[in-house]
Amino acid sequence: MTSTKHPDDVATATTIDPDVVAERLEQLVGQVVTDAGAALSVPLALLGDRLGLFTALAERGPATSADLADRTGLVERYVREWLLAMATAGYVTVDTGAGSDGTADRVRYHLEPEQVEAFTNPDSPGYVAGALQNITAMTRALDRITEAFRTGEGMGWHEHHEDLFLGTERFFRPGYLANLTSSWIPALTGIEDRLRTGGRVADVGCGLGASTVIMAGAYPASTFVGVDYHDTSITLARRRAEDAGVADRATFRTAGAGELDGTYDLITFFDCLHDMPDPLGALRAARAALAEGGSVMLVEPMSWDTLAEAINPLGRLLAGASLLVCLPSGMSAEPAYGLGNQAGPTRTRDLAREAGFAEARIAASTEMNLVYELRG
Repeated sequence: MTSTKHPDDVATATTIDPDVVAERLEQLVGQVVTDAGAALSVPLALLGDRLGLFTALAERGPATSADLADRTGLVERYVREWLLAMATAGYVTVDTGAGSDGTADRVRYHLEPEQVEAFTNPDSPGYVAGALQNITAMTRALDRITEAFRTGEGMGWHEHHEDLFLGTERFFRPGYLANLTSSWIPALTGIEDRLRTGGRVADVGCGLGASTVIMAGAYPASTFVGVDYHDTSITLARRRAEDAGVADRATFRTAGAGELDGTYDLITFFDCLHDMPDPLGALRAARAALAEGGSVMLVEPMSWDTLAEAINPLGRLLAGASLLVCLPSGMSAEPAYGLGNQAGPTRTRDLAREAGFAEARIAASTEMNLVYELRG
């Protein structure tokens, strides 16, 4: 049988120094060990969030495993192991005072101010508990995604574990609190003035309503409607609006992205267009429902136009999330556009223009998001 290898391939393979290969292999295995430890830290930190361990440390100060078990009503032996795991991850801090060199069950632990912010303050831009929750939920879909590689089928957003819906709200809400009404809406052309005097807003793909409720709280003269095809999320969104005292001006209904009624001064898509099987159809529906002089605010995860730009820590996180959630959602129904969260600015603007928008520009950005303004 004739070999199909190119001579240059053979030459390259036989001229690599075995010592170099061994060194690179050692480095790669070391990276995998580091990554595996980090992967385990995520669900274990979520465990601490669920059980109130971070909160108990933050509110009542340094504790041994026995102290923390007493505070939370949990079993000391499990708490001791959890504290060790969190200390190795850098998520809790070992006291440097008395007892730090003693046996494991007598060591004291505490949270530094930045750890308090990250693990216990839901309004902080640095709050990470939502990320822990939805990343853990994503991995539950691994069997389905394995099969999707063979069949080309998708997995709808509604088919995921409920932690994905709850975690996504907890993950994005701090960023919306920090940016939505202070910088994103003011960056749009004339929209803030409309909302202050009384505009009409549609929040498409609103999920649990965090973005809708924040806008309704900031612009009491305007009215807001959140739409999402996931009925369970809509039920929770109504509850969020009631709790926030904005239910008189923020309503919610179960509907698809193409089912807008009437016209709106502002139509928003928060971190959701890329999940839709028909993002082009959703944008066309938004274009048709936009009032004269109105804008669409399209908030999308950070993405880049080239592979070289995307190879960075955030790109790694977002590409992984796209593969486990966003792409399968976009493949779950016709026309199965499969946009994914790494479409890039050029493709996103091109899609908007194909939908009929004359203008598609990046109006604002953060480390996590690109905010596009689309106008007729």
